[in-house]
Amino acid sequence: MSADSKHKETSTRNESESHTETQLLDHIYHIKNQSSLSLPHKNPNPNFPMSASAAADPPVAEMESASLLDPSLRRTFIRSIVVSGDAIAGSRVVVGGWVKTGREQGKGSFAFLEINDGSCLANLQVIVDAAVHPLAQLTPTGTSVLVEGELKKPPEGTKQSVEMRVERVLEVGTVDPARYPLPKTKLTLEFLREHVNLRARSNTISAVARIRDELAYATHTFFRENGFRYVHTPIITTSDCEGAGEMFQVTTLFSDAEKVEKELKQNPPPSESEVEAAKLIVKEKGEAVKNLKNAKASKEVIGAAVSELTNSKENLAKLEERFNLKAGIPQKDGKIDYSRDFFGRQAFLTVSGQLQVETYACALGNVYTFGPTFRAEHSHTSRHLAEFWMVEPEIAFANLEDDMNYAENYVRYLCKWLLDHCLEDMEFMVKSFDKAAIDRLKLVSSSPFERITYTKAVELLKNVTDKKFENQVEWGIDLASEHERYLTEVIFKKPVIVYNYPKGIKAFYMRLNDDQKTVAAMDVLVPKVGELIGGSQREERLDVLTERILEAGLPLEPYDWYLELRRFGTVKHSGFGLGFERMILFATGLDNIRDVIPFPRYPGKADL
Repeated sequence: MSADSKHKETSTRNESESHTETQLLDHIYHIKNQSSLSLPHKNPNPNFPMSASAAADPPVAEMESASLLDPSLRRTFIRSIVVSGDAIAGSRVVVGGWVKTGREQGKGSFAFLEINDGSCLANLQVIVDAAVHPLAQLTPTGTSVLVEGELKKPPEGTKQSVEMRVERVLEVGTVDPARYPLPKTKLTLEFLREHVNLRARSNTISAVARIRDELAYATHTFFRENGFRYVHTPIITTSDCEGAGEMFQVTTLFSDAEKVEKELKQNPPPSESEVEAAKLIVKEKGEAVKNLKNAKASKEVIGAAVSELTNSKENLAKLEERFNLKAGIPQKDGKIDYSRDFFGRQAFLTVSGQLQVETYACALGNVYTFGPTFRAEHSHTSRHLAEFWMVEPEIAFANLEDDMNYAENYVRYLCKWLLDHCLEDMEFMVKSFDKAAIDRLKLVSSSPFERITYTKAVELLKNVTDKKFENQVEWGIDLASEHERYLTEVIFKKPVIVYNYPKGIKAFYMRLNDDQKTVAAMDVLVPKVGELIGGSQREERLDVLTERILEAGLPLEPYDWYLELRRFGTVKHSGFGLGFERMILFATGLDNIRDVIPFPRYPGKADL
């Protein structure tokens, strides 16, 4: 068949199908609008006559009315209004948000409302006449409103480029001013931490939320542009990545023990004599079956006897199970019996997704994971959280220098992204918290990072004479924050990558260098926060990795799957982890890590 013939046939078929569909829609519309048409109702089961009410016509009008949805309001974000300015004056829009400030004017004839919807830092001023809605319901701080009206150019001399004249108030979420916990006055970050459920309405926390969102989006964009695949690693794990043992345990043993205790109180377990009696019945039923078979009884008789034996065995099993129920945590050899736990072994909340994501790096090449991690560290400092987020890429066929290159490019990418996409919120941070925040982003995004060995870093710090460190500097120590910040803020005045650390202060999975004293590890240090990234080339040699695990005092069995990556097609690979909250601290200039995560968890605190 020629191409023209095929085209003609396809065109004819499409026209035919379109005509048929039109006829069908017209037919449905015709039936739907024939209110006087009475169709017979088919009874799905003729054995059960339909009632008179069921056989009658269904209430079509009522059903159609009940299924109607409210029309979409097509809400306009305040950010788009602010960006457009007076160019969209005259437009009719619907705006929703929360009242920052409200005040009645003209002896109560109208009110000015400053509304914010979270899309940006700026508010939109709206004017509501008393004839449109009772003003007392609208003016309290915290009130939510959905309003419709016309955007207008305000009078000369006002700071707004555009304002809104409200024609209809569509929805109101009222507030009792006497009870609302966030007054119009400036609020401290400590105060806001006590109101986690409402603090996102404050300028500071909403700005942090937008900055956090932009950094997350930039993270995915960077790795997508560089050929990485995103992998979701488990939150529940049986492996300790860091080997520090500061992990939250996941167990159902306690809740199971409570259930058993409650069950035993309500339904006491059978006595030993009851169990023995059940065993005797099983024995008797078994002998009865045996005798019937020897007597060559009929199949029906033997089958009935076997059925009775089966029921007796099931009853015995239930009795023995209840007889063996013991209150409390199950024990074995004087220790907790984790084989009775939910996963059949000890399980924890992850401290890192690195080990798991390595399995995908050894198959897909370049991958990354980005998710929550947990550490049961009893620390109340401004730098520690019990739950925090980590960005952890793994790169196949990569050495330590490749790792450092990716880490540096990633941090510079994040800084430039904020300057390009979040400048308004960053300017707020400069005005309110850290005058150097934007300059710091510009410095990092435009300057190549300094790279020095750990040994060189210790040497430089030992020669410092203008400052006395609280933590003494010597080869073999883990550099403290004060050392890291001195390197970046005083000596080099830019980010620094320190590499080749002593093996004694680094994790077992980092590749051992030829000197047998150091490992191929690196830390990215930045002004304001110190360490931002920690990474390494991973140990790909099976024998060396096995020895390193044992040196760390860890059992081999939980890491057997990790060792198999080296047994079967081992590959040189590297990776790093960026503490996401530390990146936000660095960007915003805030001092407490609890203020840059939506729902902070730390010792004694897990609100919401």
